[in-house]
Amino acid sequence: MDLELAGKTVLVTGGTDGLGLALAAQLASEGAAVAVCGRDEQRLHAAEGVLQALGGDVLVQRADVSHAADLEAFVAAAVARWGRIDGIVHNAGRASGGAIETIDDSTWESDFQLKVMAAVRLTRLALPQLRASQGAVLFTLAVSAKAPGGSSEPSSVTRAAGMALMKALSKELAPDGIRVNAILIGLIESGQWVRMAEGSGRGLREFYDRFAAEAGIPLGRFGRAAEFADLGCFLLSSRASYLTGTAINLDGGLSPSV
Repeated sequence: MDLELAGKTVLVTGGTDGLGLALAAQLASEGAAVAVCGRDEQRLHAAEGVLQALGGDVLVQRADVSHAADLEAFVAAAVARWGRIDGIVHNAGRASGGAIETIDDSTWESDFQLKVMAAVRLTRLALPQLRASQGAVLFTLAVSAKAPGGSSEPSSVTRAAGMALMKALSKELAPDGIRVNAILIGLIESGQWVRMAEGSGRGLREFYDRFAAEAGIPLGRFGRAAEFADLGCFLLSSRASYLTGTAINLDGGLSPSV
């Protein structure tokens, strides 16, 4: 299936590693121009090499999405380079969770800035271009947004806020032809899990298999980054032209919520 992404321009936050990089790579393979941002210089350089090796038209920029000025510069650079924005992906984030009495105000505030306010600001900045292209917005969230576990805050709370933002935007921006959707991930192979496996002293495959069994994933395994990338590309493409305001679980059946 031709996703008709050739010639489109997509911005991906947190696109230098893991799921964000997998999505950016798949977008580049589909012929889209891709701008990615991140905070780590080493990962930025590595991501640039990966994407350029695919023959992609790529912009890689250092940015902390918690800082409004960095987002402004990121959007301005993309518009200066290509003159259009057809899609944005709110992918920057980190897993954080603990008991309520262990989480101070600064942790709550930084998580909210990273996962909610960054999405608010980037959407607002890109809106003129998205209106012109009748583009798409995609949120990377988590199944905990629908079904939070105990001691999962602040992540589950900010992810739920992200899902509410997604739904509100889908209704607000539909008259402009802009679609807004979310992928709610469960346990998906990514850089953070690789680093956890290294810290555990177990091999990566053993770590994944044991964790999947302990979590009780019905399909019996972790998801793959490529599966996330395939779904993300579809939702950003014109092939998903009648999908908006939808949060799709990508979790191997793990979530108790539909």
